[in-house]
Amino acid sequence: MDLTRTLIIGNSGSGKSWLAQRLCEHLQLPRTDLDLIHWLSDEHSIPRPRGEALGMARVAASEERWVIEGVYGWIISELLHRATALIWLSVDDEECVANIRQREENDDERVMAMLEWAGSYRMRAGSSGFAAHRRLFEGFGDSKIRLKDRTEITRFISAMSAAIRQAQQN
Repeated sequence: MDLTRTLIIGNSGSGKSWLAQRLCEHLQLPRTDLDLIHWLSDEHSIPRPRGEALGMARVAASEERWVIEGVYGWIISELLHRATALIWLSVDDEECVANIRQREENDDERVMAMLEWAGSYRMRAGSSGFAAHRRLFEGFGDSKIRLKDRTEITRFISAMSAAIRQAQQN
């Protein structure tokens, strides 16, 4: 699998950031989190203007090597032509909600909204839902993999790590 320019998509709480961080560490690639492009504020309440967000994402994708991760299908669809690999984390909604609960320290309004958002992935209409991500995945012509739970994600990164170590030794 050519991971030179990798897109990682999936629900909130599916493990996109965790996987992206590990891929970037092993492959020495720069990482872009689409949350930082989509949202103007750290509180995730004020979206950046669409044109500006797309421009920022396109700049990140114009580089020769990268990992870009996010839930925003409307941004991802604009970057697919530059990707060499697509990884879809299609983790169960309940597991995503549990992951968010585990990583967040409180139950403020922002966290409650995120939990509701993650719990609606399979029913959610629009470019950030399960059906839209499935269409992106099915339409992608290069290397791709769909990982459905934490075990598969961990196995994938372990296999990638082993392959990288092997290549470095040869």
